[in-house]
Amino acid sequence: MTAAQSGAIPAVMPTYRRIDIAFEKGDGVYLYGVDGRRYLDFACGIAVTAFGHCHPYLVKALETQAKKAWHVSNLHRIPEGETLAKRLVEASFADTVFFTNSGTEAIEGTIKLVRKYQSAVGHPERYRLITFEGAFHGRSMAALAAGGQEKYLEGFGPRVEGFDQVPATATLKEVEAAITPETAGVLIEPIQGEGGIRAFTPEFLRGLRALCDKHGLLLAMDEIQTGMGRSGKLFAHEWTGVTPDVMAVAKALGNGYPIGAFMATANAAQGMTPGTHGSTYGGNPLATAVGNAVLDLMLAPGFLDGVQQVASHLRQQLAMLVDRNSDIFEEVRGQGLLLGLKCRLPNGDVAAAFRQAGLLTAMAGDNVVRLLPPLIIEAQHINEATDLIEKACAELRKASKPEAPRKAG
Repeated sequence: MTAAQSGAIPAVMPTYRRIDIAFEKGDGVYLYGVDGRRYLDFACGIAVTAFGHCHPYLVKALETQAKKAWHVSNLHRIPEGETLAKRLVEASFADTVFFTNSGTEAIEGTIKLVRKYQSAVGHPERYRLITFEGAFHGRSMAALAAGGQEKYLEGFGPRVEGFDQVPATATLKEVEAAITPETAGVLIEPIQGEGGIRAFTPEFLRGLRALCDKHGLLLAMDEIQTGMGRSGKLFAHEWTGVTPDVMAVAKALGNGYPIGAFMATANAAQGMTPGTHGSTYGGNPLATAVGNAVLDLMLAPGFLDGVQQVASHLRQQLAMLVDRNSDIFEEVRGQGLLLGLKCRLPNGDVAAAFRQAGLLTAMAGDNVVRLLPPLIIEAQHINEATDLIEKACAELRKASKPEAPRKAG
């Protein structure tokens, strides 16, 4: 009898503390549990389902491609992937794209590209990246080392070499002081998601760009969570006027179908020649067909303007909600529809209360609850969300009040 059969360990490896809710179906901005209960989904599978659940246009794109070809491997041309790459290039700073299956793989490719660039231009000794405390770049060994969070690194032996962390509050002078003859580049999230919805200022990001140019480094951005419309622009760095040399994206690129990418300028990618990198599934016909359908919706005239408008309305409503519930919340953080409520109570308790009320959210560092609604939300969904949060706050207060002592006799 195996350990799983004996009950010593579940068949699904227990690396998650899973919430005891299972969903039967989704429709737009809602998820429905197997018990029939409806939830307003302001988690989006952690910023993935930007167009909600079962969007008919995306369903049709997947079904159409599924009747043609699922997988052929990168030993051959993939027209759907070529089309998606060209469209991403046309819509961004990049000249070239490599498709992956996940955000973590996109980060790994980004790290490899930065190192390979330095080797290609005659500086193989430059392989280290400067990263920022509080960052989260994924769960592979190199991505964990880049993030530097001990809770994720513990027990996995020596960390991958090549990452020098500075505080998230570091000044540009402190970042420059961390540059050594071995430094290849800087890796940063424009807004730290897992780290607590902490945004870097445009001035700081512009300063990083200048430092990289001054020292011959590449500026790498992790837009896995902040990209694909989440900030109100296609990519969050567009708000700052700064362009990276290489960028990792994923999450909403497939609206739930697994796909990621790293995108780069021709100069940055000059070392990525045949044989330097690969992926069995990356950019296969199914994934890139869905990615093209996502771009059809996201790049439609006026769509991102609408995201900005609804995001402004949501933030206003949340700010008023914080004022009314200042015993539970401290502030609203973030940009676009990547928002966070900094909590006074434990964020796990707050997220649980939201869930009990019927609102799905996600936790983050620094005692923050993330609100990551679909980009297709409307005013009625914002009103519904604020009503559910108010209801949850009332329950949290009730639970925190000590029970009155009973009279003797």
